[in-house]
Amino acid sequence: MVFMHFKIFFFNSIFKKKLKMSGRFANIGLKKNEDGTLVNGGEVLKGKVVALYFSASWCPPCKSFTPVLADFYSEASEMGLEIVFVSFDRSESDLNSYVKSHHGNWLHIPFGSEHIQQLAKEYDVRGIPALIVIKENGDVITKDGRNEVSSNPPKAVMANWKKSVSS
Repeated sequence: MVFMHFKIFFFNSIFKKKLKMSGRFANIGLKKNEDGTLVNGGEVLKGKVVALYFSASWCPPCKSFTPVLADFYSEASEMGLEIVFVSFDRSESDLNSYVKSHHGNWLHIPFGSEHIQQLAKEYDVRGIPALIVIKENGDVITKDGRNEVSSNPPKAVMANWKKSVSS
């Protein structure tokens, strides 16, 4: 875990680009978990509340939280939530295995994409698992998405997040 914190800190200090949904995400290819198809991030995230899920298959707390998030998503997706998995897995096969065996039907950034570290820097991710909920333009709604998802029903959480999108 210490190595992961160092790795995130190291990359956060190198990458300077600011990644916003309204700009760069419009041209980012995201993979669908169900079949691996690449889709345009700007199109599939338009009008959605977006939860960036920073996680990895080798992380025990991530493995505990992922099923909770998958259950939450099964209800909240109908209310306008889209999850984008941002993987810190060490190999593409680890990522693919984790996605197929543990995840809901959400999107993920392809393995090895420069956007993984850019997002970690943009949202100051210091450890995993982290669930950062953002507006379509990239502004943060909450950095405490993990706690909110774990302790509240989807309907209440989504109402709160959607209210933040409007303000």
